[in-house]
Amino acid sequence: MSIRLGVAPIAWSNDDMPELGGETTLEQCLYEAKLAGFSGVEFGGKFPLESEELLPKLKKENLKLCSGWYGAKLLHNTPKEEMNLMKKQLDLFKDCGAPCMVFAEVTGSIQNIPNISLSKRPKLNDDDWSKLISRINEISKMMEDEGMPLAYHHHMGTVIETQQDTERLIESTNDSVKLLIDTGHMMFAQGSSLQLLDKFYQRVKHVHCKDIRKEVLDKCLKKDFSFRQAFLNGTFTVPGDGCIDYHPFLKILKDKNYSGWIVVEAEQDPAKANPLEYAKKGYKYLKNVTTKVGFEILD
Repeated sequence: MSIRLGVAPIAWSNDDMPELGGETTLEQCLYEAKLAGFSGVEFGGKFPLESEELLPKLKKENLKLCSGWYGAKLLHNTPKEEMNLMKKQLDLFKDCGAPCMVFAEVTGSIQNIPNISLSKRPKLNDDDWSKLISRINEISKMMEDEGMPLAYHHHMGTVIETQQDTERLIESTNDSVKLLIDTGHMMFAQGSSLQLLDKFYQRVKHVHCKDIRKEVLDKCLKKDFSFRQAFLNGTFTVPGDGCIDYHPFLKILKDKNYSGWIVVEAEQDPAKANPLEYAKKGYKYLKNVTTKVGFEILD
């Protein structure tokens, strides 16, 4: 089976905290992503929403658009309203040949609020669950019909954060709702990416490899930091620089015939963690482990 390796631009510029990497241009990000070895990059806040502007920039560095984040508010918006809000981004992804859209429900999310502890993140009651499941089923079918699958991203500080949340969502929704597994977010939530993958491999559409500095995570959990405090303290890093052994996870992906993108993503302060240096480190590690488990890496 073959995979492609991509990287998220959040290491260069942080959309939730524009002052982090604020001076870094999109052109520098794309150049360094390719220089590090990656063949794809996810969408970010500095990317243009017009394909006639973005495609030449990607082509210059021989990069593909390998997805990107969309934060929805389906607990407030109808699927039709949400589709209208995402239409420009969805059309861009289609024009650029992206394989899916990274999708998360962010109603009430505290992920970008500086001083609210993660223990205070929003939780769904049964009525909320029913509404979200119904609406995500509907919008995922609409997106599937547009040729742009929905890949749901469990995320710290949101209503779908834990392994239990994620399992309930996937078990309750239609096959049109695909899953993104993020190894760092799942470890932060004290869950198991291996168990999720083994249970829902047929629904996995996209993968984020975010590593964890265990000693920093333990401190963040003990002190009940906010998500922003956690990443500013250095909880996240690239694969090969943290505590996660990716061999078992990638071996299951290979055994289950995964064929798609594996994306390095790590929120860090670029002033403390040079984006190019860490991108190279993450690429080298993932290339080594994916090759060892038997994947062919496509450019």
